[in-house]
Amino acid sequence: MSRLALSRVITTLLCAGLTMGASAQDRDVRLPDLGSSANALISPQEAQEYGASMLRQMRALDMVLDDPMLDDYINDLGYRLVAGSEKPKEHFSFFIAKDNIINAFAAPGGYIAVNSGLITITNSESELAGVIAHEIGHITQNHLQRAFEASKKDTPLMALVLLGAIAAGAGAGAGDAAGAIMLGGQGLLMQRQINFTRKDEIEADRAGILTLANAGYDPNAMASFFGRMEDTLRVGSGGERGEVPSLLQDHPVSLDRISDAKSRAGALIAKQKQRPSDSTLDKNQWEKSTAPIVFVKDPTKLSSRGNNGGLDTYLLMRERVRVLSGDAGKLASNYASDLETQHGFDTPSNRYGYALALMRSNRGAKALDELQPLLTAHPDSPILRLAMADAKLQAGRRAEALAIYADLNQQSPRNRAIALGYAKALTEAGSPEEARQAASMLMPMLDNNDEPELYRSYARAADKAGDPVRAGEAFADASYLSGRPFDAMEQLKRLLQRPDLDFYSRSRIQARINDLTPLVMELRKRKIQTDDNPDGRSQQPLQNGANCQGKLCFSASGISR
Repeated sequence: MSRLALSRVITTLLCAGLTMGASAQDRDVRLPDLGSSANALISPQEAQEYGASMLRQMRALDMVLDDPMLDDYINDLGYRLVAGSEKPKEHFSFFIAKDNIINAFAAPGGYIAVNSGLITITNSESELAGVIAHEIGHITQNHLQRAFEASKKDTPLMALVLLGAIAAGAGAGAGDAAGAIMLGGQGLLMQRQINFTRKDEIEADRAGILTLANAGYDPNAMASFFGRMEDTLRVGSGGERGEVPSLLQDHPVSLDRISDAKSRAGALIAKQKQRPSDSTLDKNQWEKSTAPIVFVKDPTKLSSRGNNGGLDTYLLMRERVRVLSGDAGKLASNYASDLETQHGFDTPSNRYGYALALMRSNRGAKALDELQPLLTAHPDSPILRLAMADAKLQAGRRAEALAIYADLNQQSPRNRAIALGYAKALTEAGSPEEARQAASMLMPMLDNNDEPELYRSYARAADKAGDPVRAGEAFADASYLSGRPFDAMEQLKRLLQRPDLDFYSRSRIQARINDLTPLVMELRKRKIQTDDNPDGRSQQPLQNGANCQGKLCFSASGISR
């Protein structure tokens, strides 16, 4: 089964769980918190663990667009909205699903995914914020908990169907097994989904529109975006193979719903006109209303759009999503053709996208030619400066790249995108001392971070710096975060056999093994078949240049079976 098809399976099932909840009263009131009966079915901690597990499984299937710059952008945008929601202190986590299907979904634990295809089709940050605010509304209005409360028998089935689909899709030669599992389970859930969709969607709209307005975005953005999708359907061009766009399948839109959204947005705009002109959050207001929120990396960033040399960050990030989720070679040709022939296409964001496509096609020198005029016009843009450093490194101008990285890192010492680029430049073709510098820079960022590439970059730097134990621990953590717990366990067990471990290293490794053991035992008990499961059907092919020891192969990209 293709990754795209499997992506649809998971998205469909998660959205089924979202819209399967008991219908709320169609009144403009704030819903009360649920009582203990719903929490008895799934506690907030269990919900968060479920969402985190889902994210790791999606990573194992290469369904997550893991890029530190995009991750920071989507989370900064998401938490700007969360700050204006009814529940600003709840746990949320935002990520981009590597899927060109136009859709978004919310999952247990406050995990909200936005498909890359949805981001690239939006026309403004307000439209993107409108979709995210809608999904936040599903969380704040307790639709997921109500789904568990109203479907005590169906919800465990949904979870089993999801796990079965993932297992079937991961197995070699599975064919259409995942699709068959999905259809069998979905058929049992479909009728209940239809019964509850409309009211839940309208309720999420109303909460989302208020969130949009509180966060300083255009309250009309949600209605205008859904209206644009409805227009696409009406003219008969919606979706792949002429099908209804996935967004409209999972978020049914009617003229009454759009009209209601516009009416509410208009009322909020009228109220906004009666307020002071500057209604954006300042730091004191933030701290009084929402702090402390441990989930936000830098809450003060929510008080402004940030300085990007006068450029629209949203437009740059939209092109970055387009390039990182598509065929770089084909996109580079498309950018070049459109820049030459299409009137109005020559914009900073499209030039930036073209430069990214060139770099991903290993044409760093050509990318420099595109970036230099942009940087001359916008010398204070950290996004363009980082792109220039990346291009110079790829073009073989390492010393110049290192100078830019160092300056950027000094200005933003905790920025992961900058740190990862700088660490790569220091580690590759660098000395052990430079690798040690890279490891020291990355190590403080590992705490409470779930991005596998950060751990892999640290591992490569630590290994080159002469610290194979720390490197091995980080590679194991990267495997776990990438949805490969069996690989992580095997790597940790091998590390524990090293004769040169000191007391502290041995204690750290043993603690990780203890944490992983229940998960691995449960997966084996349920006979969940995955690529890294020794009881599974599929085998991971060896990578070129890998250093194999027993059943494990160590390579620059990590450790695989």
